[in-house]
Amino acid sequence: MINAGIIVFPGSNCDRDAEFALRKAGFNTEYVWHDFKEIGKYDLIFIPGGFSYGDYLRAGALAKFSPVMNEIEKYVSKKQGFVLGICNGFQILTESGILPGALTKNTSLKFICKDVDVKVINKTCSFTKFVSKEVLRIPIAHAEGNYYISESEYIKLKQEHRIAFEYVENPNGSVGNIAGVYNENFAVLGMMPHPERNSVRTLGNGDGLEILLSIRRSIEDGKK
Repeated sequence: MINAGIIVFPGSNCDRDAEFALRKAGFNTEYVWHDFKEIGKYDLIFIPGGFSYGDYLRAGALAKFSPVMNEIEKYVSKKQGFVLGICNGFQILTESGILPGALTKNTSLKFICKDVDVKVINKTCSFTKFVSKEVLRIPIAHAEGNYYISESEYIKLKQEHRIAFEYVENPNGSVGNIAGVYNENFAVLGMMPHPERNSVRTLGNGDGLEILLSIRRSIEDGKK
């Protein structure tokens, strides 16, 4: 089995959704409490959405100090597996410096919850190379999903093909319509849309499962 560890912070609220979707995609799942330090056995670390530590100060600003984040930084630097951060998970990854940029308040200054169309920009990476569609329908639910990065850093992301997803219609003001980005070696993906909330057709059209299946198949290929 391919093993996924789902990080749980005080305030996480999408961890159960993550477990359901990952199991649908064929992962063996375990919850990992935020002060746990043994994560090396997992092929995928999933940092779910929610309101870690109540989003006090700033979304993800307190969670980055949790012991498990030190372990995730080591996990990434040692190239032990993949990391997927969704919504608040994306915010935590940027606050931790694992991913570039920052997530700020939506330009509307309102919480947005709706389904959006997201373009797959780089289909050569493990997260998306088995995705069959060019555009996915995935829910968003955030108040601080406006992705900001400097112009020079944005150009660098484009040149290095590290933009994973772009909104077809920008809902929050993100630079370059960015909905998700990779780290330097394409082993970490942060995205604001919630693929785990559209993993079966009873929740929508099931598009979100494509991303999770792609990760699982990539891991399986790597183990051959």
